[in-house]
Amino acid sequence: MRLLLVEDNVDLADAIIRRMRRNGHAVDWQADGVGAASVLRYQSFDLVVLDIGLPKLDGLRVLAGMRERGDSTPVLMLTARDGIEDRVQALDVGADDYLGKPFDFREFEARCRVLLRRGRGQASEVVQIGGFQFDNAAHRVSLDGEVIELPNREFRLLEILVGRLGQVVGKDEIAKGLFGFDDEAGPNAIELYIGRLRKKLVAAPLRISTVRGVGYMLEASDGGADGDG
Repeated sequence: MRLLLVEDNVDLADAIIRRMRRNGHAVDWQADGVGAASVLRYQSFDLVVLDIGLPKLDGLRVLAGMRERGDSTPVLMLTARDGIEDRVQALDVGADDYLGKPFDFREFEARCRVLLRRGRGQASEVVQIGGFQFDNAAHRVSLDGEVIELPNREFRLLEILVGRLGQVVGKDEIAKGLFGFDDEAGPNAIELYIGRLRKKLVAAPLRISTVRGVGYMLEASDGGADGDG
C-alpha cells in the first residue's frame, strides 16, 4: 500500500520509512504541513500518517482541508501532546485514529493495518479461499498449510488484488499502491511482478486474469491460477 508520512522529526520519519518500506509499503514523506497539503491535492494514498505539531501548517489544518475537499483517505494522527483536548479535536476534525509519541512500532504497524483494512472494507486480516490463506498481519501466504515465499513487493501486489477480489484493478492503481515518488519502476515492472506471482500461485484456487488495456483481476477458481500474459 502507498502511505504519506507527514512528520518533521527527521529521525522518527527515517525510522518509520525504513520499517514500512521493509514491509513492502511505498512511502512518501513530507516534513511540513504546506508540502503535505500540496501533495494531497494531486496524489492519492491508501493511508496518511500525520503529525499534529508541524511547521508552516499544523496537522489539524491539513486534515481539515482534506475532509473539506471530500478526501476520505484514512488518517492516523501522531503527536507528542498529552492533552485529551488534542485527541478529541483530532477525532472531531476527521482523524480515523490517534497515537501518542513515543510509541511501540508494533502498535503503530497494527493501527496502520487496521486503517488500511477498513479502507478496503475488509473485516479480517486473514482471507481464506479453499486451501489458500492470505494473512496480512503475519505477512504470510500459504497453500494447504505450506508457506508460499513472496518478496515484499509481490506480497503487496497480492494484497492489492486480494483486497479487490473479483474486481478489475487498473495498472495505474496498482502502480500507485506499489511505488512511491522515489522508486524506480520501469514501464513493464507491473507485468513482471504479475508474471512472478502467477507462477507462485499456479497451484492455488485463484486466477489472475489480464483485462486488456485496463489492468488485472484476481478471481477464485476451482483449478489453479492462470491468465494471459
